[in-house]
Amino acid sequence: MSMDRTAVARVLEQIAGYLEFQEANPFKVRAMRTAAKAIRGLATEPEAALADGTLKATRGVGPATLSIVRELVATGRSQMLEDLRRDVPAGLLELLGSGLGVSRIKLIHQKLGVESLADLEAAARDGRLAGLSGFGPRTVETLLKRIGMKRRVVGLRLSHHAAEEAELLRAALARVPGVQEAIVAGEVRRRCEVVREVVQVVVSDAPAEAIFQALAHFPGMEEVSGEDERRVTLLTPGEMAARVVVTPPRNLGAVLVQATGSESHLARLADHATARGMAFNAAALWKGSEFVPTPDEASLYRALGLADIPPELREGNDEVARAARGPLPDLLADRDLRGFLHCHSSYSDGTLTIEALALACREAGYDYIGLTDHSRSAAYAGGLSVEELRLQWAEIDGLNARLSGIRVLKGIESDILADGRLDYDDEVLAAFDFVIGSIHSRFAMTEADMTARVLRALDSPYLTILGHPTGRLLLSRDPYPLDLEQVFRSAARNGVALEINADPHRLDLDWRVLARARELGVMIAIGSDAHSRAGIAYMGHGVGMARKGGLTRADILNTRTADEFLAFARARRIG
Repeated sequence: MSMDRTAVARVLEQIAGYLEFQEANPFKVRAMRTAAKAIRGLATEPEAALADGTLKATRGVGPATLSIVRELVATGRSQMLEDLRRDVPAGLLELLGSGLGVSRIKLIHQKLGVESLADLEAAARDGRLAGLSGFGPRTVETLLKRIGMKRRVVGLRLSHHAAEEAELLRAALARVPGVQEAIVAGEVRRRCEVVREVVQVVVSDAPAEAIFQALAHFPGMEEVSGEDERRVTLLTPGEMAARVVVTPPRNLGAVLVQATGSESHLARLADHATARGMAFNAAALWKGSEFVPTPDEASLYRALGLADIPPELREGNDEVARAARGPLPDLLADRDLRGFLHCHSSYSDGTLTIEALALACREAGYDYIGLTDHSRSAAYAGGLSVEELRLQWAEIDGLNARLSGIRVLKGIESDILADGRLDYDDEVLAAFDFVIGSIHSRFAMTEADMTARVLRALDSPYLTILGHPTGRLLLSRDPYPLDLEQVFRSAARNGVALEINADPHRLDLDWRVLARARELGVMIAIGSDAHSRAGIAYMGHGVGMARKGGLTRADILNTRTADEFLAFARARRIG
């Protein structure tokens, strides 16, 4: 198992953290973090990018970081990281995530002996931290909130990182002699936005023990426990918990449903089976003492008198009762999307030119691209002045005249200002084909004030889509307080679409609220928030969230043609 992008980037970030503690040259620290970000955005894995020269040509990857990546790909280890670990207590690196700077961490380490997040929490709670200069009550309170957030996310991984880890393990398992097929199950298969455990189902007539022995020889794999004769729990090289379940083909359906979950879905299936005089337990279906073969999931659901239930819907809501009444609606599919929305070019903080973005989207199968660089108030992200906008529009006109098979729409991601106004005046806003409005600052408002801010933005006739509506960053920032019921009603009334931001760090709106939004008549748009070529693939994560929310092709704005999309945007201005 070669080290993937996520694992390599994590090593570079760790090196940067250790160098920061040693007060190394800031440029060296920044170079490591820049390289880590660049590697996360690669279109291929590091081994392939090294082989074809892509990595060497990648902006942000210099000779020093390139050497580290070569060593990681070849050996799975970094001598530099191992040397740095000897000089800095490991727990101190964890404290960087608390929001404290290096100088403050060193101070509490020297004065209070704090060497871990647990030590820091204890010192904050027992008053020792407040005794140090610069650590007033408000600082301590903020620290405790941040520590609480880290506690909640221990062991969790973002969906795309978990999916990469799961695929590496699946591919390795599929190569084991005697394995007919290896299938990713669990939270990854249900398209959950965060994942605690990777689950694999291995189809084989061979004894499970032989497969588990082969697992022990995978590089970096660590066995935690053998649950029983057909299940084992492991720690992957990427330090994720992984469960492997082995089944013969005749029982694959029952085992795969069990391994996919969720617990609540399985409980409802078990109750439904009991009501029909059957039993669904211990990863098998029984009718009295008679074993019921289930070679695939469809046969299991059919035996229970149910329509097929897509993995994304298996969350223990009303999906079993609905499947008992007949087939479920066809959920949104990747192929249904015609427009690629919410992306940033090199005009603001993206890495690709507009033409490169357009061609990459055409290659990915899209008919049109809605370009949305940052507006002028977003100076931190290269927000565009009116003069820069006019240059961009002229370039787009030229591209549309020259390119075939793809159309570039003139959009903007306009900051929603603190008072709810959109960035730029009405004359400039009217010149865009469409406008995404997003909040990028002043998150600490009360629910009433934040809701009023969003509602004013929704009243603007120029707003087409509300971007990442709750502002959450998975595993690092909670949503800002917002009365979504009011927002949904206003969006439906005003004809504004709400975004599922497909960046796997956001996945905002939350899939759990999509059914209510649809019930109130809200149109949903899926935007990638792409800043690089790798971001083009983010749209699939947004589709996964839409599917979990039960949405179909008709619910999604960018399943429409470019002309239909533009008509939606213009309808507000005409009305």
